[in-house]
Amino acid sequence: MNIVLPNHLGIIIDGNRRWARARGLPPWEGHKAGAEKLNEFLNWCLEMGIPQVSIYTLSTENLNRSKEELKHLFKILEEYVDGLLKDKKKFALLEKYEVRVRFVGELNRLPKKLIKLMGKLMEKTAKYQKRVLNFLVAYGGKSEIVNAVKKLAEEVIKHGRIEITEKDIEKHLYVPQPLDLVIRTGGYQRLSNFLLWQASYAEIYVTKTLWPDFSKKEFMKALRWFSQQKRNFGK
Repeated sequence: MNIVLPNHLGIIIDGNRRWARARGLPPWEGHKAGAEKLNEFLNWCLEMGIPQVSIYTLSTENLNRSKEELKHLFKILEEYVDGLLKDKKKFALLEKYEVRVRFVGELNRLPKKLIKLMGKLMEKTAKYQKRVLNFLVAYGGKSEIVNAVKKLAEEVIKHGRIEITEKDIEKHLYVPQPLDLVIRTGGYQRLSNFLLWQASYAEIYVTKTLWPDFSKKEFMKALRWFSQQKRNFGK
């Protein structure tokens, strides 16, 4: 069977805390395991040749968790981004596949050290154009649309233009490209405020597997499932 690859793959990584709880561990140990799985997942995507991947790393709702969990979570994110910057093997992979890394969301709500590291990685990979990797951090789909409409309204006022099209809104989104496939781990069948505009006609694959246990075999199963879907785009 020939596998049809999505041009834009979205992943909702869910189940880290449940994974930790099942092992009698604090939630941040699940997040650590999740970060390790993310390295594997990105390798699979690059090897398969998927042009763009968007990862739901941290939602705006996640920022309401306990201070202790957030402290550990931010530390894990810092170590992860720093690893992409300083680990020669990891960065060589980004260079090899010419991956542009982007961090999008309400980044001003994050610790300054983390924002600085994200900025360095974005700057270091800005020249690459073949692949795009979007990390959605402190992100919410509704707030993204509101932000896009605000920017568009400013343009309308400035230029006196009345007509507003879908393309006008899309070009002001954090991630302008539509999603083809969304994979959600952890079993919940919902989008949870993930790229709401972009997911309008996306195929959604849900697995009960918790994110730290997600395997390449399951990833390939999701891609084969996507290949079998007849996409009508509402027609």
